[in-house]
Amino acid sequence: MSRISRRGPGLRLRITLLATGLVAAVSAVLLWLGWELVGNVVAAVPRLPEGSVVRVHGVDVPAGSLGEALRASAREQVLVVGGFAFVGVVLAAALLAWTVTGRVLRPLHEVTDSARRLSAESLDERIALRGPRDEVAELAETFDAMLDRLQVAFDSQRRFVANASHELRTPLAVVRAELDVTLSDPDADVAELRRMADVVRDATARAERLVSSLLLLARTEGGGLSSGEPVDLVGVLDRALRVVDPEVRDRGLRLARDAEPAWAAGDPALLERVAGNLLENAVRHNVDGGWIEVRTREAGRWAVLRVASSGPEVAPEQVEALFEPFRRAGVQRTARTGAGLGLSIVRAAVAAHGGAVRAEPVPGGGLAVTAELPAADLP
Repeated sequence: MSRISRRGPGLRLRITLLATGLVAAVSAVLLWLGWELVGNVVAAVPRLPEGSVVRVHGVDVPAGSLGEALRASAREQVLVVGGFAFVGVVLAAALLAWTVTGRVLRPLHEVTDSARRLSAESLDERIALRGPRDEVAELAETFDAMLDRLQVAFDSQRRFVANASHELRTPLAVVRAELDVTLSDPDADVAELRRMADVVRDATARAERLVSSLLLLARTEGGGLSSGEPVDLVGVLDRALRVVDPEVRDRGLRLARDAEPAWAAGDPALLERVAGNLLENAVRHNVDGGWIEVRTREAGRWAVLRVASSGPEVAPEQVEALFEPFRRAGVQRTARTGAGLGLSIVRAAVAAHGGAVRAEPVPGGGLAVTAELPAADLP
């Protein structure tokens, strides 16, 4: 990104020159009008008898030329006196314009100084300009609001990087520990090596899933889809159910499916990830012998996908936090049941489609998540 170079005089000097120029132009017009008016008024003297002589400034002037002589004298005095007054007014206007402009532009200098001081470590500074509600105050408020958004984004980024580092460090620590223990054992047999290989494989698979989730979250978060196509949510839901079906049976979960026709406009792969994440959360954060309810339907211009399940109790004030990265409902942050990115990816993917997602606790324990997506225009 190229840096914009500063060109020409500063704003304060330009305003001063403009104001001074305007005052000079008005003063020149007034001086000219005074010159004309005085000449015409003085020239209108009474007519004297022919042959009379009048002394003007020590000079004898014939009576017939008296008016012309008085007009020339008056205009000369107007030019002399008015010239000094003109210069004084212009200089006073320039000084006053420079002083007033400096006071008026002082809040802008505060905004500029704040911008120069800003860095990733000092985003908590604000201008908090006090004074009349004018354009400068509006600019300062806009700048403060921008700083608020930047601070939230930086804080979120710091938390995300710290959490991601912690999550990636866990499987890597497991791999290193297993390798160190096994290699330090001179009597390790094939069975021990196989056990170590299984542990290392599980840890690397967890790290791979985490990296894939991070890449998907980065691709969808804050972005929009360039194009979309009609996607059958019933088909998307059925494919996601086939993936989690073995785990559903192993844990004895009761599944209720209410799939009405619903077509959404979007990306098939992302929508499959949305349905898959919602079902994986419903299965993994459930209780043995619990239940899961899935539903698709159309509501006006929205295609709706809803997944509700039993599970640990979730306080209403904690629901919104579940959509933050590395937050899980009812489990510890270092649990091995997932990376804690499921609902974050769901929200980012739904937002990229122009939709909305919301969650609410289920009475008695559990969570219900509803994703609303723009309905497709079918022929």
